[in-house]
Amino acid sequence: MRRVAWWGVVSSGLAPVFLIGGWTLAAARQPAGFSSVRDTISALAGLGATDRWLMTGALVGVGLCHLVTALSLRPAAGAGRVVLAIGGAAVIAVAAFPLPVQGSSSRHQVVAGISFVALALWPALGWRRGPGVPWTFRPALSIVVTLVLLALDGWFAVGLSDARAGLAERVAAGAQSLWPFIAVLGARSGDRPPAAPTV
Repeated sequence: MRRVAWWGVVSSGLAPVFLIGGWTLAAARQPAGFSSVRDTISALAGLGATDRWLMTGALVGVGLCHLVTALSLRPAAGAGRVVLAIGGAAVIAVAAFPLPVQGSSSRHQVVAGISFVALALWPALGWRRGPGVPWTFRPALSIVVTLVLLALDGWFAVGLSDARAGLAERVAAGAQSLWPFIAVLGARSGDRPPAAPTV
């Protein structure tokens, strides 16, 4: 089985750091009325946000990390790697098309939707069969992970106007940023050579 490069470990590990660190720091800079449970991540990078560069930079960092991770994930099937890269590019586009001061933006909604769907679907498209396939790329687990991520996306989409929209988005986006790191670690754990027999 093909190996995951060390830089794939770094990029996949940095994605949740950028995302969670970004929304934590950016939320701390907002006025008193901001609520991380109610308000979305996009609001932190929106044109009306205080120090919007924090969340904008974090989103660009997350997107770049996903692109680099997709290049490194050689144990995954090509379709999964392509869809992970599409998700990363869409996250960068989310930063490029911020929410306006008032209302919403159709371009922002489209690229945000693409990012959430792509980052949920890539595990189901990245599985492989055969000897030596890492546990994180086996068919059953890959499909279960995608179903869980899609369910979290659904929770967020259904509750967009709910008082807990921000919480739902953070759970969904956080899970999607963590899974590539888990997948990489699972693949790397299978890279170790077998122990030499003792005499």
